[in-house]
Amino acid sequence: MGKPAEVRDLTINAIGAQGDGLAEGPAFVPLTLPGELVRARVENARGEVLEILQASAERVSPSCVHFGECGGCALQHWDSAPYLEWKREQVRLTLSRERIETEILPTFASPPATRRRLSLHARKGKGGARIGFKARRSWDLVEIGECPITDPRLVAAFPALRKLAEPFLEHPKSAPTLHVTLTATGIDVDVTGVERKSGGLSADARMRAAEAAQAANFARVTMAGEPVYGERQAVVRMGPAAVALPAGAFLQAVPAAEKAMVDFAVEASQGASRLADLYCGAGTFTFRLAEIGAVHAADFTEGAIRALNAAIGTAPGLKPIKAEARDLVRRPVLSTELAKTDVVVIDPPRAGAAEQTAEIAKSKVAKVVSVSCNPATYARDARTLVDAGFRLEKVMPVDQFLWSPHIELVSVFTR
Repeated sequence: MGKPAEVRDLTINAIGAQGDGLAEGPAFVPLTLPGELVRARVENARGEVLEILQASAERVSPSCVHFGECGGCALQHWDSAPYLEWKREQVRLTLSRERIETEILPTFASPPATRRRLSLHARKGKGGARIGFKARRSWDLVEIGECPITDPRLVAAFPALRKLAEPFLEHPKSAPTLHVTLTATGIDVDVTGVERKSGGLSADARMRAAEAAQAANFARVTMAGEPVYGERQAVVRMGPAAVALPAGAFLQAVPAAEKAMVDFAVEASQGASRLADLYCGAGTFTFRLAEIGAVHAADFTEGAIRALNAAIGTAPGLKPIKAEARDLVRRPVLSTELAKTDVVVIDPPRAGAAEQTAEIAKSKVAKVVSVSCNPATYARDARTLVDAGFRLEKVMPVDQFLWSPHIELVSVFTR
């Protein structure tokens, strides 16, 4: 049994790694800022603000009416400059735990109203489907009508997405999530969380879903990758190539953040004749790197590799690209296979790339461009490279998920 809830006046000393204000005790208090004096109800080290007794000069008015209730944003109330510097400091602190020091560049700031990918949860409502995000610290749904981080073309599609969601709610155990992507050819939707044990969608529900998609002029709708409606391919530009995305494929959430990371990698890779692009996806970095030299691209997702190979013909004039589907955990690219490679670009999932990094460390590769969506596993893998004689030259934090505690980064190692 934890301590009973109590009301306390707290001074917020810092922002913790998850975006909550941190007071002595400790007490983690969401929606607060460093230097603020707040009255909060505290239970088991978790606080909820009852009143802000003394506000920070860095506090700003949130730009979204759903802020505070919706769990999507944690730091929308913080002025931009200290917020971005906090992300930079989080990277420094994470690296310091592995005893690594380096130049940390200013955080790249993604602009508002530019996010092209969303995961919208759908639930039944009185007048039809409700769509939105999970509430803060809850599984409840917050129905949203606006979202200042999201491309306005996706926001404008919210009513049509509600209509699309309705047929997927026919089974009472279904809890659909609409993975929505804005592509060059229209909106692409992959729906997961639909009850399948009873046979999945009925023929009538499939027909209604297709009709809703057609009425909204969506490019494609799939259910866990299986076709429901397909008017045209979902195409995105990756450098000089036009890539037809597989259903449910990974794609960087914000085009400006993607470009910043790719530009960083391309600049660091100049002069290379042979490059490896590991965890390449459908070619986010591959096609720009192939303007520099020959690329060996590898990823565990077969559909992404097929899409990459199919897109090579849309970008004539590139250096050779060899792309293979390969599990880089169970079968990493070996140090011997990297014998003639000048630069390795690696962009692993949140778990990092311990096995692949160990092979890079054993190789004779002189430069590594490392991209990460998880500073903690990145720092672990960075330690492996540093121990093998690499020097971490510089890191650029990337604020791709605006107003969240999530931090991405891109960096370069040399030896």
